[in-house]
Order: sequence, then C-alpha cells, then structure tokens
Amino acid sequence: MAEELPKVIVGVDTHADTHHVAVVTEYGKPIADQKFAATAAGYSKLLGFITGHGTVSAVGVEGTGSYGAELSRVLARKELKVFEVNRPNRQQRRIRGKSDPLDAYQAAQSVLAERGISTPKSKDGPVECLRVLRTARASAMKARTIAINQIRSLLVSAPETIRSKYRGLATTAMITALARSRPSGHPADTEYITALTLKTLALRYQSLRSEIAATDELLQEILDSYAPLLTELTGVGVEVATQLLVTVGDNPERINNEAQQDQPSQTQQRR
Repeated sequence: MAEELPKVIVGVDTHADTHHVAVVTEYGKPIADQKFAATAAGYSKLLGFITGHGTVSAVGVEGTGSYGAELSRVLARKELKVFEVNRPNRQQRRIRGKSDPLDAYQAAQSVLAERGISTPKSKDGPVECLRVLRTARASAMKARTIAINQIRSLLVSAPETIRSKYRGLATTAMITALARSRPSGHPADTEYITALTLKTLALRYQSLRSEIAATDELLQEILDSYAPLLTELTGVGVEVATQLLVTVGDNPERINNEAQQDQPSQTQQRR
C-alpha cells in the first residue's frame, strides 16, 4: 500500500526576476526553501519543488497583482489553492532585516494561521482586459491634458501674430487650426519655432484623442459582451462600469470571501 504524502503549505516571496519559495508542514514546521527564476522554466521547477515535499494544501503568494501575477495563474491552472498574502510584519523586518527566506516562511505561516490573507483576483479574463486597457487610457488622458496645457501656456507668451490667429477659439477648433497650420521660417526665428512647436503639440493631442476613442470602443465592446446590463443603470457609463468591474475582478466570488474573512465572528462581536 502506497504511503500517503504529507500535507504541506507553501509561501512565496516574489520579486521581478526571482521568487523565493518556502515549504512548511501543516503544523508549521519548516521543511525547505529555495529560489527560482520568474520564468516559465522557473515556474516548472518551482512546481516540482513544492509537490516533491507533499500534497500542497495551499500556497500563499505575495504580490499576486504584480510580481506574483503570472505565478498565481500558473498555480491556479494546476488547481492549487492560492491566497494573496500581505507584506511581512515590518517589526520583524526591522529586527532581522530583509530576508527572502524569512518572508517566504512568513507567507506560509500566514496561510496556515489564516491571517492577513485574501483570495486574489484571477487576472485571466475579460475584466483583466478592461484593467489593461484602462491603464493605457489613463496615461493617454494624462498626456493629452499635458499637451493642451502646454499649448495654452505657449500661446500666452507667443508673438501677437500667432496669438491673434487662435484667440477666442474653442479647444477643438484651436487644435484643428494648429494641426493644419504650415509654419515656415528659420530655426533661429522665435515665431517660426513657436508655431512649429504648437503644431507638433496639436498633432500629438489629436493622436492621443484618437487613441482614447479607440480604447473606449474596445472597452465598450468588452462591456457589451461581458456585462451588457451594467451600463443601462442610471449614471453608469463606460468609465464607471469598467472601474466597478476591475475592482471586483474576474472572480467576483472573492469579494464575499474577503468580506467574511474581515468580518468579526459573532463571538467576537459579543465580546
């Protein structure tokens, strides 16, 4: 009769290029720890390492939304239970200093004690697509604002021959006029360089505006397929709807789980 493998808990301290993994028994006794590359080959070796010490009950991963995102997906595909673990206790760090093995073991102990853990966002579905698109859109919006502010600032101090052409124009009309302008002159001519720079900024503004519009179309397409009823609610447009979905994640059941973990028990409430 084959001997049953012991149950183990795993903790992972994640970094950009490497992950440090620690394995403990179901009673919290350290078994082994090792560092692995944050690559496909490294993940494969990591899986072999943790499963080689027993049946993995759960894995606590730091930074499931950043450095540990891909590892979390790999572990989930192997049907392993993955938890997001809060960063290690700062007091411990001050006393003992930064230590990858210590952080990995603390991650495992947190899972074992069910302390400072939560269900991570799966980050592998339509909502993750929304998050990625929103990230690009936010930077484009910021860049567009910078461009129009720079245009207005330059116009304030520009020669009157330039200012007079665009005085009183609304933003859209001004941008269109600047983009269609054909500055000419000498590189050392202030009026020419100012006009040329204004045209460049206007073209940048138009490009960013087109990028934002294209991104909004993609966001709307995903919403129409994934949550068509959401934008029908009063006051809920693409911006609000996508933010709500990104907050919830691709696995909305995690919200209920986290609420249960954060809510004190009835016994604690009576105390």
